[in-house]
Amino acid sequence: MDIIEDSVLVSRLHDDDIGAFDILYHKYHHAIYRNIYKITKDKEISQDILQDVFIVLWEKRYKIKSDQSVSGWLFVISFNRSISYLRKKLRETLAIDATYKDQTESDIEQIQATHDQYCLLYSAIDQLSPQKKKVFTLCKLDGRTYEEAAEELNISKHTVKEYLGHAVLSVKNHMKEHQVEWKSVSILLCFITTGFK
Repeated sequence: MDIIEDSVLVSRLHDDDIGAFDILYHKYHHAIYRNIYKITKDKEISQDILQDVFIVLWEKRYKIKSDQSVSGWLFVISFNRSISYLRKKLRETLAIDATYKDQTESDIEQIQATHDQYCLLYSAIDQLSPQKKKVFTLCKLDGRTYEEAAEELNISKHTVKEYLGHAVLSVKNHMKEHQVEWKSVSILLCFITTGFK
């Protein structure tokens, strides 16, 4: 079966192609679910949020650009919904022990800080040239090898390595401008790649 690029699938979404939506769902729903569950620790809630994320994908399909990272877009939406769930859960448990409440608030603050870093990361990726963005997305977000990226983009392995080197430097500089250390970015990328492999 031929691999259809996400940019093609997004263009088809713009034409109300439900088949393209189904392909994106099957491609990413397991990874999205795992990332949601890492935050909520609740299987039923994670399923609900997962369905909500893909409903949003369909409803907002016209606003997604064909050169955007769909996996990144889905991740950010799922992250936001998961954080909203935790905040709601916290509000519903205001009557519990104050120590536990403080701990829960601290956890949410930590997750929020991580979320802010994710948003910065995807902002940095969006500023890359189209080809470098594709290489960065394939190798750093989707966990593809140089060979796989080269084959998919129909370019040489050497070109993939060169584009990736430039892209990583650009992303690193963008994050540094916002006082985010590259070590933190590497952890974020590891977390995303683990989720989307």
